[in-house]
Amino acid sequence: MNFRLKTSSYVADRLKQLQSSTNLTPNILARIAVSLSLKQSSVPSPTPSEAGGIEFNRNTLTGEHDYLYRALIAQHAQREVSDVEFFPELFNAHLERGVRLLSGEYQHAGNYDKFILNLLRQ
Repeated sequence: MNFRLKTSSYVADRLKQLQSSTNLTPNILARIAVSLSLKQSSVPSPTPSEAGGIEFNRNTLTGEHDYLYRALIAQHAQREVSDVEFFPELFNAHLERGVRLLSGEYQHAGNYDKFILNLLRQ
């Protein structure tokens, strides 16, 4: 069982930018990003890890809600998901797609207050 997730350099850069703009920590931003990805109807394609990204511990990202995240991702995929497939493979795929969506949301909003309001309305 893998308890580490390595993001792409794109995700690392975007999380750092969003952190400096919102004062939200990367793990909180990652959880929001995964939530945004789960709202999309398609299942994201797994992406291989690369050098230059952030390495997260599974507990840092899912914490006491690990089973909930696994259930949500399995429900989204509409099939049984093994633990190995769930983390880091599918979780990272949702994170990659979600960070792109989250970054777009922030750029569209233009500031922290509008960003949070837009996220709450979704």
